[in-house]
Order: sequence, then C-alpha cells, then structure tokens
Amino acid sequence: MTTKERIIDEALTLFSTGGFKGTTVKNIAEAVGIKDASLYKHFASKQEIMDAIVKEAYTHMGRLSDRLGFPAGDTIGETAQCFENFDRERIISLAKTVFRFYLTDSYMSRFWKLSNMEQYNNPEQYEIYRVFIEGGIEYQTRLFTEMIRIGVFKEGDPEIMAYNFYSPVFLLLHKCSGHEYELEPALALIGKITGEFYDRYSI
Repeated sequence: MTTKERIIDEALTLFSTGGFKGTTVKNIAEAVGIKDASLYKHFASKQEIMDAIVKEAYTHMGRLSDRLGFPAGDTIGETAQCFENFDRERIISLAKTVFRFYLTDSYMSRFWKLSNMEQYNNPEQYEIYRVFIEGGIEYQTRLFTEMIRIGVFKEGDPEIMAYNFYSPVFLLLHKCSGHEYELEPALALIGKITGEFYDRYSI
C-alpha cells in the first residue's frame, strides 16, 4: 500500500469513528506514521482526502461489478441484457452477494458508517450519503426501465419498482450495520424480498 493509499485508508477509519470535523490532519498523519508536512505532499486539504475516499468507494463498487461479471462503466443497456439469462435463484444469490459486500467489505463497511454519520454532522457532505440513497434509486430506475424495454420485466413504473426493491434492502443495511450477528437473518430476508420481487415483475 502506498503512502497515499494509507492516508486514505487511515482517514476513512478516523472519519468513520470520530467524524470529519472531529478529525484533524495531524490525527491522520499520526495514524499513518508521517508528519503533517509529508501528508500535504499528497493532499492539499482534509476535504481533498474526503473526496479521495468517496472516489475510492466508487472504485470498490466498480470492482464488485467486475467480479460479478457486469460490464464496466455506466452501461445500463449491457447490464440489463445480463439479466436476460438470470433465473430466480441466480438473482437471489446476486442480491445476497451485493448486500454482504456492503456490510463485510473492509472499505465499504467503514464508508457506510461514515456516510450515515456525516449526513447529520456535516450537511455539506450529503453527497456521501447520496451514494446510497438517491444514487441507488436513480441507477435502479434506469436499469429497470431498460429491463422493461427489452422484455425482462413486465410493464410498470420503473421508479416505483426501484423503491419497492431498494427500500427494504436499505432498511436492513441500517439494521445490520455494526451488528454482525444480524447478517445471516438479514440475508435470509434479502432472499425472500428478492424472490418476491422477481415473482412480481419478471416475465
């Protein structure tokens, strides 16, 4: 891990426990084991470190898509086509994998905690939380729109479909965050939610 990567990683840990405002550049430098001046060679400000943390979160999500075999980038059409060959069990397995990723991946679990904390402590950082709220709904709405168009899903309002699917998943993310013992029961519920959603909308 490079010094720049270590700065991002240690800052994420500190921000997700002490908050953005409660963490100083000196705190981050000490956690990395360097002097403040050395840190500034990599980042001009604490905000720049936060921006790098958010960017890295998107990179992690992209890597998950790669592992799952989905096309890289904002390719809704190609992603929708992937689901043409997904049966009910594969969809359920996919949903569980993604859910587990956000709660157990070392980076994303801390980022999730940070996003929840900063929506209250630092309103100008709402963009972080938006990754999980508006970003998720917007993406799924576009994906479901395309899945309807190519005949994978039945006709319906894709935005309502997105809310129907994402709302209980989002609730379970909150319920399980920081409570590892909740994970397996939550995964069982994710399976039921996804299966019911599939039965309702798939053709």
